[in-house]
Amino acid sequence: MTDLPPTVFVLFGATGDLSRRMVLPAFFQLARDGLLPDDWRLVGNGRGDVSHEDFAGRVHDALVEFGPVGEAGDDAQGPWEEFSRRLRFAGGGFDESSPGSLLDVLTETREELGADAQLVHYLAVPPSAFETLTRGLQQHGLAEGSRVVYEKPYGTSPATFRELDELVLSVLEEDQVFRIDHFLGKEGTQDLHVLRLANGLFEHTWSREYVTQVQIDVPETLDVAQRATFYDATGAALDMLVTHLFQLAAEVAMEPPASFSPADLQQAREAVLAAFRPLDPDEVVLGQFDGYTDIEGVADDSRTDTFVAARLWVDTDRWRGVPFLLRTGKRMAASEQRVSLLLRRPEGPVTGVPGHDDVGHGNVLSLSLSGSGQVDLRVVVKEPGPDLALARATATLEIADVPGGTPLPPYASLLHDVLVGDRSLFTSSAGLASAWTAFAPLQEHPPRVHRYAPGSWGPAEADALAEPCGWLLGGPRG
Repeated sequence: MTDLPPTVFVLFGATGDLSRRMVLPAFFQLARDGLLPDDWRLVGNGRGDVSHEDFAGRVHDALVEFGPVGEAGDDAQGPWEEFSRRLRFAGGGFDESSPGSLLDVLTETREELGADAQLVHYLAVPPSAFETLTRGLQQHGLAEGSRVVYEKPYGTSPATFRELDELVLSVLEEDQVFRIDHFLGKEGTQDLHVLRLANGLFEHTWSREYVTQVQIDVPETLDVAQRATFYDATGAALDMLVTHLFQLAAEVAMEPPASFSPADLQQAREAVLAAFRPLDPDEVVLGQFDGYTDIEGVADDSRTDTFVAARLWVDTDRWRGVPFLLRTGKRMAASEQRVSLLLRRPEGPVTGVPGHDDVGHGNVLSLSLSGSGQVDLRVVVKEPGPDLALARATATLEIADVPGGTPLPPYASLLHDVLVGDRSLFTSSAGLASAWTAFAPLQEHPPRVHRYAPGSWGPAEADALAEPCGWLLGGPRG
């Protein structure tokens, strides 16, 4: 990475939960893998007054708990010593009226790295702080020429999205803004367009002519106890549907880009976002698991959804009439992150062959986005034995096993893209506006919230959305 300029990363919310669990481990992995500039500093920002050394100690604790640094003697200890020397902390908060100690610390780092050092601001803070920090960047001269990373949710409704976006684009140019969605940074997600476009086996079947249904399924066994206050004000649809699941649907449904350049990939994904038909509330099922209101921080009469399943339609020639089934929820029967294309079953001589009615959907191309990613191809084969009968088999490719591969966790991958200025996996203002337009009817006319048992596959009412194929995960209910 020696061709990159000296860089100062300013991490707002540096002592918060998101930084500790995701952002700091991602920075450390990039440093350990030699994917940061030769000269860099990481400046944490927060309200408290913490010394540089104390901040380094907090970062070390976070990396021991959530990252690759173990106790003394671990192989990562050597890289940690080098990493820790580049950490700084600027306390006293930061807003329009007062920059705290950030300007002083940045002056010191620029004396070390040079006045032309690239500035990257990472806003690992609640969305309510986005406006204050953005105005502060402008007021204190830290916006011009910098890159700014915004976490989700980027707005909580079409109106609040527009209000925030107008402010951001009054301070920054669009190419300075990186609206992060870590699902787009997953190895499996990035493999979606490569698998499709680089293999004729899939490229020729990637359309309504051959695909009868697309399922994007992200069930979780986790509850919300550690983030109950945030979650009760948000819910599954806002937390997952308009963000992660819409972006995954766009990755599947986009037209082939002119090239794999960042601009062409982003344009192709966002063109199909504009073709999403606004959700029909009658084709959305919301749920809440039993016992949710017993969690500390959740109102006794809360109607917040902890489950959402939706039927999305993509109004393009390629996908018109093919339902995209989106589902996610807390306290479900399993944890998965899976995109599946169910292919139409061929007619012909196999009809009536023993086993024909038992092979289910026939061909299914399924990508697991968990970990480094996995590709599963389900095929129909002859059942071994003397008689002609059909059976189902699955071939699996672990992406981490691809020779020469070095998978990066999503946050590390996206931070690397920010460094090099690659916006292909980040959504533009226009793309998010299209997503909010498709989501708006669900907020205007929310359906009722159904109850479901913890450890189940959600409300039974969601089963009808996936007919006639049924959900791949969980299968038919007993």
